[in-house]
Amino acid sequence: MAAANTAAAGAATPTPAPAAPAAPVQVPRGQVDLVDFIDWTGVECLNQDSSHSITNALKQIVRDDEGLYLASDSDEQLLIYIPFMQVVKLHSALFKGPEEDGPKTVKLFSNKEHMGFSNVNDYPPSDTLDLSTDHLAEVHSLPELLTLPNKPATLKYVKFQNVRSLTIFIEDNQSGSDVTKIHKIALYGSTVDTTNMKDLKKIEEH
Repeated sequence: MAAANTAAAGAATPTPAPAAPAAPVQVPRGQVDLVDFIDWTGVECLNQDSSHSITNALKQIVRDDEGLYLASDSDEQLLIYIPFMQVVKLHSALFKGPEEDGPKTVKLFSNKEHMGFSNVNDYPPSDTLDLSTDHLAEVHSLPELLTLPNKPATLKYVKFQNVRSLTIFIEDNQSGSDVTKIHKIALYGSTVDTTNMKDLKKIEEH
C-alpha cells in the first residue's frame, strides 16, 4: 500500500514549465557594441544615487544583472558623460528600465564638455529620444515562451560621425516620479580610426 501511495504521489507532482530563454543582445546590423571603447576613467554621472551608480547600467556583464540599476538621487534627472578612447560613429542607443521609472525624454550631445544641470538647456541637443515602454522592456511572447529584446533607438547618424564624447541628459521618466531607474545603457556604432584619445591629448600637450 505504501508503495502504491508513493507512486501516486510521484504521479501527482507537476512537471515544472520551462523557463523563458533570455533575450539575445540585439546589435544593429553592421554595428558593434561600443562598451570596449569607453574611457572609464572619465565617465561621470551627476545626480546619481551613490548606492546605484552609472557602473550598474553601463559596464558589461554588470548591466545585464536585473538586480542592479542606475538610480537618480534628489530628483528624476540624470546627466551622464561618456568619453571614448577612440573617435567613434554612433548609430543607435539602447535604454532598458522599469515601465514606470524608466527614462522618457533623453537628450544626447556630441562632443560637449563640462555640461551641468545649470547649462544643459543652453545648447541644442544632437538628438532627442522620446522613449516609450516598448523601448525599455523586453517582450515575452506566448505561448512560445520567447523573450524578444527591446530594440535600440536609431539616432540621427549624420550628427554623430566624429564622436569623442557623449553627454546623455535624462530629462524625465515614464510616470513623472522622483526617481529614474535604468537597468542598461548600450551604445552601438563603429570606430572612425585607431587613434587613441589619450595619446592624442599627449601629442597636443607638447
